Amino acid sequence: MLNIHRSLEATAEWIRLTDESKRYANWKRWGPYLSERQWGTVREDYSEFGECWDYFPHDHARSRAYRWGEDGLLGITDRQCRLCFSMALWNGKDDILKERLFGLTGPQGNHGEDVKEEYFYLESTPTHSWMKALYKYPISKFPYDLLLKENANRGREKSEFELIDTGVFKQDNYFDVFASYGKASPNHLLIEVEVVNRSSEVAPITFIPTLWYRNTWSWTCRHEGCTLPPRITLSKENPGRLDCNHETLGNYFFEADLDSETDSAKWLFTENTTNYQKLFGVNDKGKYHKDGFHDYVIDGNEDAVNPRNIGTKVGRMYQLKLNPNESKKFRFRLYQHDEQFNCGGFREFDPVMMDRKTEHDDFYSRLQDGDDEEQSRLLTHQAHAGLFWTKQFYHYVVDEWFEGDPGMPEPPEGRKKGRNKNWRTLFARDIISMPDKWEYPWFAAWDLAFHMIPVAKVDPFFAKRQIILFLKEWYMHPNGQIPAYEFAFDDVNPPVHAWAALRIYQIEKRAGRRDRAFLERVFQKLLLNFTWWVNRKDEGGNNLFSGGFLGLDNIGVFDRSHPLPTGGKLTQADGTAWMGFYCSVMLEMALELAWNEGEVRRAYSDMATKFFEHFVQIIDAINNIGGNGLWDPQDGFYYDQIQFEHHSQPLKSRSLVGLIPLIAVAILDGEKVDRVPGFKKRFEWFLNNKKNLSRHLTKQETKSGVRWLLSIPSKQRLESILGYLTDENEFLSPYGIRSLSKYHEESPFEFEQAGYTHSVDYTPGESTTWMFGGNSNWRGPIWFPVNYLIMESLVTYSNFYGDQIQVNIKGHDKPMQLNELSIEIGKRLLSIFYKNADGVRPFAGEHPSLNEEKSWQNLIYFHEYFHAESGKGLGASHQTGWTALATSIQDWIKQGKPIH
Repeated sequence: MLNIHRSLEATAEWIRLTDESKRYANWKRWGPYLSERQWGTVREDYSEFGECWDYFPHDHARSRAYRWGEDGLLGITDRQCRLCFSMALWNGKDDILKERLFGLTGPQGNHGEDVKEEYFYLESTPTHSWMKALYKYPISKFPYDLLLKENANRGREKSEFELIDTGVFKQDNYFDVFASYGKASPNHLLIEVEVVNRSSEVAPITFIPTLWYRNTWSWTCRHEGCTLPPRITLSKENPGRLDCNHETLGNYFFEADLDSETDSAKWLFTENTTNYQKLFGVNDKGKYHKDGFHDYVIDGNEDAVNPRNIGTKVGRMYQLKLNPNESKKFRFRLYQHDEQFNCGGFREFDPVMMDRKTEHDDFYSRLQDGDDEEQSRLLTHQAHAGLFWTKQFYHYVVDEWFEGDPGMPEPPEGRKKGRNKNWRTLFARDIISMPDKWEYPWFAAWDLAFHMIPVAKVDPFFAKRQIILFLKEWYMHPNGQIPAYEFAFDDVNPPVHAWAALRIYQIEKRAGRRDRAFLERVFQKLLLNFTWWVNRKDEGGNNLFSGGFLGLDNIGVFDRSHPLPTGGKLTQADGTAWMGFYCSVMLEMALELAWNEGEVRRAYSDMATKFFEHFVQIIDAINNIGGNGLWDPQDGFYYDQIQFEHHSQPLKSRSLVGLIPLIAVAILDGEKVDRVPGFKKRFEWFLNNKKNLSRHLTKQETKSGVRWLLSIPSKQRLESILGYLTDENEFLSPYGIRSLSKYHEESPFEFEQAGYTHSVDYTPGESTTWMFGGNSNWRGPIWFPVNYLIMESLVTYSNFYGDQIQVNIKGHDKPMQLNELSIEIGKRLLSIFYKNADGVRPFAGEHPSLNEEKSWQNLIYFHEYFHAESGKGLGASHQTGWTALATSIQDWIKQGKPIH
C-alpha cells in the first residue's frame, strides 16, 4: 500500500480514468446519476412557507413531472440527466407500481425522514464501466400503511420501524432484483436485470424496464427547453428497438434482447408530463401522462398508454411467474447511433460484461494490495460502490426557482422572503457526490469534503473537480461563504474544505504527481472563505468564534443556529478550534506553495506568515482570554461559554465540542522554515518579540534538526483531554469515540436560566429530541468523520512527542503511544462492519437476517452514524460518503499510518 495510484496504473480502469481526465474519451458521460428521491425536496417546493414534504409528496411522484431532476429505482442517466433508464416492478398485490423507493417524510417518521426499503450498492468502478446493485422486493403486498401507522404510533424513545421489521421478508418471501451495467464503449451501455424468486412458492411479477426523457419542455426557455421536445418511437425495422431523439444529446437506440424472452412482452408508451386532472382537477390538452404505466398495470386502463408507439416515457412490460429459486435474466443495450460495436445483436453481450466485471475485480484487488481477506474485500467493494452510486445530477437555479416559470402559476410572494433568499447567485447543474440519494438527495458541503478522501484513492480527478466546484462563483457566495445544504445554504458547516483539498493533493503527491495548479486554485478561493469566517463569526474581534451549529446538529443544550433563549452570546470551543484547524491547514498549504524545487514564491511566504500568526492568536485566545479562555481548569476540558454582560457561564457538557480542539495541531519543521527566507525572518522575529504568544509553541531539538509544535492544548492539557478520550466510561466506546461522554448517562448536564431548565443527557442511539428534525443525534453515537480527524491529530502528536505521552487502555497489557491509540480507535470503528466471534456484524443491529441468511449475510449498509454501545447502524442507511472513510481506515491500519 505504499503507492496506491501506481498500483492501479496498469489496470484498464485507470486507463479509462486518465482518458476521461484528459478528455480523450467520455467514459463518465453515463452513470448512476439518477436521484432516488426528487419528491419532497426543497428545489421542487413552490409553496409559500417552504413546506416541501407536503407540497410534493410521494403520492404525487408517479403522476407529477419534476421541474429540476428525476428519480428512479437503481437507474442511470447521462451527466445532464436528459435520458434516464430505470425499472418498475409489480408483485400483483400492491396498490402502487414500484417505480421509486418509498420512505417516510420528516413529520411522518418518529426520527425524521427515512427510506423504508432494502437495497444495496454492490460494485462500481470510478468510470461506471461496471456497476451492480440489488433491490429486495416483497412478494407479499408492500406494507405502506403499516409503515406509516407504526412509525406514527412510536415516540422518539423507540427505534425506527423498518421494512424488515414488518415480516415481509420472512421465509425468504421476496424477489432479489439485480441491476448490472457494463460499458462496451463510453456511449454504449449494456444492461442486465436478473429477477430471482427466493421463496418456496411460485410467484408472479411484472417487470417494466423504463426509458424516459427528463421533462425540460414544460417550464421555460431560460437554460433548458429551448430545443424541440424529444421523442422515443418504436423502430420500424426492429420490433425490439426504440429510436430516441434529443436535440442536444443526439440519437440513441434502446434495444431489448428478444431471444431472452419466454413470455410475450409489450411496449408501453406515454408522456413524462403531469396528470393535472388526477391531481388538481384541472383539464389539460394531453391524454397521456407520467402515471400511464401505473394506470395501465394496476387499474387495467388501456387508454392510459399511447397505441401509436410514440412518447417521452417508454417501458417494455414482462409478465412472469417464477418457480421457487428460479431466476430470469433480461438484457438490453442503450447506445449512440454511431457508437455501437458490431456484435450482431447481443452475441458479444456476455463476453463484454464478463470483461468489465473482471476489470472491476482487478482494479480493487490491486487497491487492496493483494489482500484477499473476505471481510476486507467486501468492505472495500461495497464502500466504494456506495461512493460512486451516490453521485447524482443536481440541478437548482435559485434565481429561477424564486421567480417561477412563465408557463406555470406565479409563486406566492411570501416565498421570496423565505429559504435561501440570499443565494440567488447559486446555479447548480452538475454531478455531485451526495450524502445519501434518498434521505439527503442534495449536497452537503462538509459531508462532501470527507467523501473525497476515500474517492481520492481511486479517482483523484473526480475528487479534485468536486472540491473546486464548490469554490466556483456560481456556488460560493460573493461574500465568500460556501453553501451548506439545500434546506439552508446559510447554515454554517465546519471549515473542512481546505483540509480535504490538502489531503487529496498529498495522496497524489505520494504517487509522484504534484498537482500544484489544483492546490493554488483552491488556496486562492479559500482565502475568500477564510475572510468570510473571520468577518462573520468573530463578532468580538478577539479570535473566539461562534459559527452556529457547525454540522453537529443537536450536540448542544440549545439550537446553536438561533439566538440563545437565555440571552447573551455563545462562544464555541469547537467553532474556535475549527478556525485554528483552518489556519493550520492554510499554513501548511502556503508553505507547500511557497517553495517549488528551489524557487521561493514570496506571495505564498507572506500568506504562510499570516496564517501562522493567526493560528497562534487563536491558540492564545481559547486558552487565556479572561484568565483561562474556554478551558475549565477544574474539569480539565474545553467547554462552550455564554458571555453575559458582566460574566461568562460555561456549558459543562462533555462532548465533541471539547475534543475538537485536539485537531488544531501542526508541526513546523525547521528545514521547511529554512527554505522560505521571508517566512523564516518573520517567524524568528515573532519568536523573539511576541513572547506572550510564542510561549504557545513547543520547541524540540532532534537529530535531523529543530521543529516546533503548534497546537491548541499544551502538553499538560492534552494529557488531561486524553484521560477523558481513553476512558470507556467517558468517550471511548467499543466502536470508536462517542460524540458525548457516557458520564452524562448518570449525570445529565442541566442548565437553568430565567426559570427554565435545559438539559443534555447521554443518548447512544437515535435522538430523543426534535431539534434538527429528530433524524440526527450528536449526543452519544459514533460518527466517522470526527473520529477520523481525531485519529489524524493523534498521529501528529505522536510524531512530535513519541513515547513522552502514553495512554493506558482497558484490556491492553502495556501503555500505547498516540499513533497506536489512533490504530486502536480505527480497529474499533472497523469492528462495526466485521463479523465478530459470534458471526455478527454489529451494524446490522437486531436484524439476524443480515448476519445469518445466505442472500443477506454479505450485504453491508454504511449508515450515517452508529449506536455507541451496540454498533448498530442509525440515521440514513446509505450515507456511504463519509462512512466510506472506513476504507481509508482499513488501509491506515494495514500500513500503520494515514494514506496521505
